[in-house]
Amino acid sequence: LGGNALHSPILAPLIALVLWSFVMGAWLYATRIPAITKGRIVYDPLRPAAEFHAQLPARVRWKADNYNNLMEQPTLFYAVALTLALLGAGEGLNNGLAWLYVGLRIAHSLVQAIINVVMLRFALFMAGSLVLLAMAVRAGFGLSRMQIASARFLAIQIPAKWLQVAGVIGNNGP
Repeated sequence: LGGNALHSPILAPLIALVLWSFVMGAWLYATRIPAITKGRIVYDPLRPAAEFHAQLPARVRWKADNYNNLMEQPTLFYAVALTLALLGAGEGLNNGLAWLYVGLRIAHSLVQAIINVVMLRFALFMAGSLVLLAMAVRAGFGLSRMQIASARFLAIQIPAKWLQVAGVIGNNGP
């Protein structure tokens, strides 16, 4: 790609979770379409969606529920991972946390789609949430350090420029 392309290891777990979402979407339709056909279920857009879903077997609904979950909290993960990548902080611990988050989301998906044990799902969800919180806090600190560095740069550069404009110092300093 371009010469200024952003290369950060944290983009790999980000893409892995995006691809996992497509896997869950495929699994959703691979189970839903046969269930609709077998049950001769007709979707009526004038009726509440809950009525349609109630006609589907629970094991089929679980896949759809998980796919919907993957469109919720992971969007925060994408934002945090991209922030860390842009800060140049997408390596080391942050990359490890990102892979841990992805692993926990995949485990959550498999539990929800196959056995749907709520307390196990909840434990995986909370563990993932704590990992995501740690990533967000680390990104926040990274942004704070960046803003402090920018403020220091501006505090030094702007007064020097004013002094140059006023003729007090030359282009090479006092």
